[in-house]
Amino acid sequence: MNRYDNDTERTFAALPPARGQGFARTWWGQAWLRALEDAALDSGQVKTGRRLARAGAVGAVSVRPGRITAVVQDRDRTAHRADVLLEELSAEQWDRFLELAVERAGHVAALVDREMPPHLVEDAAVAGIELLPGLGDLEPRCDCGAWDHCGHTAALCYQMARLLDEDPFVLLLMRGRGERAVVDALQARDAASASAPAEQSGAPVGVDAAEAYAAGDILPPLPAPPELPELPGLPPSLDAEAPPAPGVDPAALEFLAARAAAAAHRMLAEALRPDADVSRPELTVGQDAVRLAAGAPERAVLERLADGSGRHREDLAAAVRAWDQGGPAALAVLEEEWTVEGDALARARAALETAWDEEERPALRTRANRWTVVGTSSQLRLGRDGRWWPYREERGRWLPAGGPAQDPATALAATRAVPEEETS
Repeated sequence: MNRYDNDTERTFAALPPARGQGFARTWWGQAWLRALEDAALDSGQVKTGRRLARAGAVGAVSVRPGRITAVVQDRDRTAHRADVLLEELSAEQWDRFLELAVERAGHVAALVDREMPPHLVEDAAVAGIELLPGLGDLEPRCDCGAWDHCGHTAALCYQMARLLDEDPFVLLLMRGRGERAVVDALQARDAASASAPAEQSGAPVGVDAAEAYAAGDILPPLPAPPELPELPGLPPSLDAEAPPAPGVDPAALEFLAARAAAAAHRMLAEALRPDADVSRPELTVGQDAVRLAAGAPERAVLERLADGSGRHREDLAAAVRAWDQGGPAALAVLEEEWTVEGDALARARAALETAWDEEERPALRTRANRWTVVGTSSQLRLGRDGRWWPYREERGRWLPAGGPAQDPATALAATRAVPEEETS
């Protein structure tokens, strides 16, 4: 079926077996699987679903707003209809999401190219729009009678991860709108934004500060909180004709001002959402340098960040790559080597034992929290939270190859998805 034939429902033919492969190469596909694996009460049913999906037991998958459906066959060929439900976005949330998508250059092009920009998802979450499912958001329904995720709904979720890898618009369809509707709306808003005047005139709103001070105490009730600005404020340009004062780096100042404005905008959004969890771990100087470097500053700023954090340029680039995959947790996996012992070691061995069928299990060489596939450039690293992180050897360095996964096989598959030109 052409994806435009019916913009409110798409049907995907049954995929071939995925023996020896993972189910999610992209970060958004992995996020989808985390919503299943972290919420399922019976991990055994999740493993059963993974085996069924690998064996090609999932039939054609129908995707429509709020629901995916497929027929899944047990090993004894008994067929069951499995459904997984996901709440649709409201019309107001869709309007806000579309506005966010056209606010940053490249978002529209990325979506059309079948990419899900991480910054778009992060900005949407700050605005109260959860595109990717979270804990408990994937609601299972199966005619086998299970009240939680069973092997059939889990298999459907694993198959859905493969579809999401190829086309993130499938997720947007589940959230309520098909590709044609989304693309048309994005292009219309993009065109309107490009033709709008750069500045809007208008009289200032509010009370003069001197008048407010002279009035004395402010009596209740206090005014309502202000509405959240659509975008962080833009700092003034420091590109002046006159040379800067000694020791002043205009590019660095502009970069820091822009990052500060974005952080202030995020903090205001959290303050206006009383239910938001605003707890954040305090970053070290080295971690904060990587966070800033992930904002893609100019070369001179990058060099200062590398020097200030005690890293070589190559080390900082590797740290940024890790940060983009998972923030401080991913950075710790890159830079820390620790001994896996006790219960953590038992859980790791059990996960590796059940991740593959006997004839498909790779040969692994272990050192501390790192399992290297013998004879290859692929490696798995275990984080302290029990998640597996894929690594690949590139130009003599072990570098992150994707985001984390609960399933070692899913994480390992990400190491095979790195383009050859990146490793040559």
